[in-house]
Amino acid sequence: MPTPVANLPTDSEGLLRLLRHKEGTWVQWGIACQMLQKMGENSLAIFENTGFEPIQQNQIVVASQVYASLQAGNAADIVLAHFEQKGSDILNELRVLNQSERVAMATFALEKNLDVLEAKDVVKAMKEAASVANLPEGFTRHPGDAVVLQILKATQGKIDPQERTRLIARGLRFAHSEKARAAIERLLTDMANPTKKKAPNLPNFRYDAEDSIPRILPVVGTLPLSVEKFTAVPQVQELTPFGIVSSSVESTWATLPGWFVVHEAEDGVIVSCNTDTLQSAINQEVLSSVRDRAEDILILVDRSQRTWDENSYFAIAGEDGNLKFAWFDTQPTVEILGKVTLTLRPKRFFDEKASQDRWQFEE
Repeated sequence: MPTPVANLPTDSEGLLRLLRHKEGTWVQWGIACQMLQKMGENSLAIFENTGFEPIQQNQIVVASQVYASLQAGNAADIVLAHFEQKGSDILNELRVLNQSERVAMATFALEKNLDVLEAKDVVKAMKEAASVANLPEGFTRHPGDAVVLQILKATQGKIDPQERTRLIARGLRFAHSEKARAAIERLLTDMANPTKKKAPNLPNFRYDAEDSIPRILPVVGTLPLSVEKFTAVPQVQELTPFGIVSSSVESTWATLPGWFVVHEAEDGVIVSCNTDTLQSAINQEVLSSVRDRAEDILILVDRSQRTWDENSYFAIAGEDGNLKFAWFDTQPTVEILGKVTLTLRPKRFFDEKASQDRWQFEE
């Protein structure tokens, strides 16, 4: 056991000799190194004369300053006596704490027989706890409770069961207050009796605009189409608020986007056709945007709108009994079967084969 020297030398030769012969305690060595540095000796020269490496000099200088703060903080004699003989590496970790925290941590390190790595972890927990303004009820600023706080935070996330077990054991070893110990014991109980997984929330969504609600409408047929079939499909009754429809007869259905004009149709039905068949039914040119073939079209006809206006097309019966579409510049004499409120073409798709044709691509 190192025996402290009665009085430290005051000259550099005497201090170097003390260090070279390792006389006194490590605390006195740290004081001696600091005195030599103040005399102008650099760490490399001290190393060459004493064998104390620069990193070791720095550690014992800092640790001796921490030891002095323990003395000033009225640490227990047993704590001072212990660290005077060994533990400079542990006291070096306490440099980031204030005086009262150093006294508490040094006492705790001695009580729990901590090594330097354990002491470093506890100091980190104390710094984290110091940043918490309001501790949980019953917790203290004691190093052991700081460790428990750190463990409680760590176990909130998903961690390996083996790691959770290690943390709980550490918490039981270090917990200081009754509340802290009870918190760790709850973790142990929860681990022994895991709670059932909580059911996830339902994937809830809500329509936020009228135009986001689609509409399901009956397809009365495909052109050429007889007027009898056009008028035979009954009016659809929709159930609010989602527009649910039901049918007592076999029918074909199509979904249209929830645009205003679609929802406005009181007795809407859909006629399926393409640019060729529509051209025959309307008796005027209808162009296809697809090269070399007819383009599919859906026509929405509102059978409830039978009043003529000069800005619309109307469904009428042709001489052959099939459905026709026509525009009239004056009040017609034929019966109007409904108003064309929308013609819908498919979404455009990029045609890779067509893109190989330079003329088609540039068009």
